[in-house]
Amino acid sequence: MFASSHAPGTSLQAQLEFALKWEGVNLGVLSALFKTLDRTKIERIVRDKPTGGYARRVWFLYEWLTNTRLDLADAGKVTAVPVLDPARQFALEVGHLSRRHRVRDNLPGTREFCPLVWRTQALEHQIEMNLREKALRVIGRAHPDIVRRAAAFLLLADSKASFGIEGERPSQDRAMRWGQAIGEAGVRGLEVDELQELQEIVIGDARFVALGLRSEGGWIGKRDRTTRDPVPEHISARAIDLPGLMRGITEYATRALGSSMDPVVVAAALSFGFVYIHPFLDGNGRIHRWIIHHVLARAGYNPSVLTFPVSAAMLRGTERYREVLSTHSSQLLPFVRWRPTERGNVEVLNETVDLYRFFDATRHAEYLYRCVEETVTRDLPHEVRYLEQHDEFSRSVQRQVADMPEDTVELLAAFLRQNSGTLSRRARRREFKLLTAAEIERVEALYSSCFSDLESAPA
Repeated sequence: MFASSHAPGTSLQAQLEFALKWEGVNLGVLSALFKTLDRTKIERIVRDKPTGGYARRVWFLYEWLTNTRLDLADAGKVTAVPVLDPARQFALEVGHLSRRHRVRDNLPGTREFCPLVWRTQALEHQIEMNLREKALRVIGRAHPDIVRRAAAFLLLADSKASFGIEGERPSQDRAMRWGQAIGEAGVRGLEVDELQELQEIVIGDARFVALGLRSEGGWIGKRDRTTRDPVPEHISARAIDLPGLMRGITEYATRALGSSMDPVVVAAALSFGFVYIHPFLDGNGRIHRWIIHHVLARAGYNPSVLTFPVSAAMLRGTERYREVLSTHSSQLLPFVRWRPTERGNVEVLNETVDLYRFFDATRHAEYLYRCVEETVTRDLPHEVRYLEQHDEFSRSVQRQVADMPEDTVELLAAFLRQNSGTLSRRARRREFKLLTAAEIERVEALYSSCFSDLESAPA
């Protein structure tokens, strides 16, 4: 809240200046406003204050958002100001100098796609945690073979979790193929043809799904029990708007990753922007989470030897994940006019592209940072510790009990883990019937000693 002494005047100029000074840039609101204004009103603001920083920012934003040129001469020699205040909103480090307006275009995206993120206390705290360095310290203390095996486990775990979020249980082969795609994130780009290749991997049998960009409406929700009409919880971007939005995603990635913007913030804006657009008929959710890996890998945020299993963190906290998605979708729905089609789809009746181009991704960035933090402080050290304990158990069994193949030790450890450190009667009679009672007692003691911290053993 502001004191009454801060109240702006009632003129358009005063209102815009107050908004930019105290409320930051809201591209969606400005775009809607500029569509209703006579362009001469903006020209008058600039002519009244030709050297004013706020006037020049308004001028730039008007021409940038509307893609029109006002009847104004280029600005004279005056100090350039940034379009976004980098102390308030995440922006490009420098930005391109617009000589016409004498402003630095530090917007992370283009007019086709440019979600923005505020610098909140939560985000500043999360950035200061330096999670990448924490991850490097964890793997730096471990043997390279342990790191390699932990990375392989976490990669497959992330793949399975990404399917699990969608309510699917993939075969081992399918999970491994998607895991391989995740492991290659950061290599390919975000162009539609690249993402379509990922869609083919995700879907597997594509005989009944049209691949590539949708040519019809898209929605998520339920159906009316009587009419079978859609009851949407989310309505996707119109098919006609998809090519421009997807170009915007690619350009945002190029601009933001080419600057010093925080990688987790960039990953949140791109990945959640993609899933709200929902450009494909199927596979959007898993590709949305793949984009997170792509951005973090391309930016060099996660150590090159491993992938942060953010999908596993999302699956553990599914309610929180869905709440982030549904809260934003519910805010969009009142601005979308639609009707059901004869084929049971939705037809959007109004212009909605700005809802997907320009949105506040602050909450999404905070959420994604919590997921990354969870993977770095929980999943990674727990898996490393588990493998160290397992290797210690294996060596102890080999030395003190019997010379077993590694696969047999793996099975033994699995049975003990499933039964809280005790070998079940079934296992004693069948898989490990060759062990004596004394040997079994020794195995259980070794397991208890090696896995003293049982929480680090994965379920």
